[in-house]
Amino acid sequence: MTAPTAPAAPAEATRSARETYRDALVRLMREDERVVCLDSDTGLFSGVDFGPAAARYVNLGIAEQNMMGVAAGLARSGMVPFVNTMAAFASTRAVEAVKIDIAYAGLPVRVVATHAGLSAGHLGPTHHCLEDLAVMRLFPGMTVAVPADADAVESVLHQGMELPGPLYVRLGRAATPALQTTAEPPRLGRAQLLRTGTDVTLVACGPYPVRYALAAADTLADEGVGATVLNMHTVKPLDTAALADARAVVAVEEHWRSGGLGGAVCEALAPRGVRVARVGVDDTFVSESGPHEYLLGRAGLSADAVAEAARSVL
Repeated sequence: MTAPTAPAAPAEATRSARETYRDALVRLMREDERVVCLDSDTGLFSGVDFGPAAARYVNLGIAEQNMMGVAAGLARSGMVPFVNTMAAFASTRAVEAVKIDIAYAGLPVRVVATHAGLSAGHLGPTHHCLEDLAVMRLFPGMTVAVPADADAVESVLHQGMELPGPLYVRLGRAATPALQTTAEPPRLGRAQLLRTGTDVTLVACGPYPVRYALAAADTLADEGVGATVLNMHTVKPLDTAALADARAVVAVEEHWRSGGLGGAVCEALAPRGVRVARVGVDDTFVSESGPHEYLLGRAGLSADAVAEAARSVL
């Protein structure tokens, strides 16, 4: 299996994934009368013209747990609700309702969580979300997706419509660089192969971790080390087949190192005894406010950190 190499870093950020999602959802609502948008006063839909779908936009206010229950009722009635809130609130404040009302019932609710990871850095630790992948991937039947750029968001939305059970989609806040690649488009449940190598496999999810993995692969190539890079945009179900030939692995994520993508990779590879290094946030709160990329650096996420982790497992 081969894939073209994706450039490590375009010049600047392009589009916001959450705004791309908003526009795609409005189009979907106009096309499919089953689709309902439930909002938690996020402001994302302020001034949006829903046209004939306006009655299917409902702002329930800052009441996330209640919103999950409403979504479950709508889904049970044959509708396809999209729930909109911040990741920190979806995965903690409302998690009991997600577990009981949605996951236990196996209902087709799409929870779209913005401001994930450290992307709400300006709001401080109360709004950082470094636990959501660990929480959501534990629920039976839950699909967990982390698009790497805005271009992937609309595709995830349409693919998600075909799922019989719940879906959690993790988005950031501001614009991030487009992932420029001629690799096959991402498909839910299947890792996107961005680069091939024979020495180490870099597995990443999310806009900046994927870019760091690609940049690290360039650095390693200069040292004579060939790295495969996988955009593991679906954390659950994990594409274990894509890891079948991996000899050494580095998992990269904007999440605490425990429980997220790295945890899932370790669980999959432990029976084979494959060495795995995890690049993520230490077991501590990021106790300051600041721009997104600044906080990532402070938390130890960078291309250099990925390259060093790769050296450690070789």
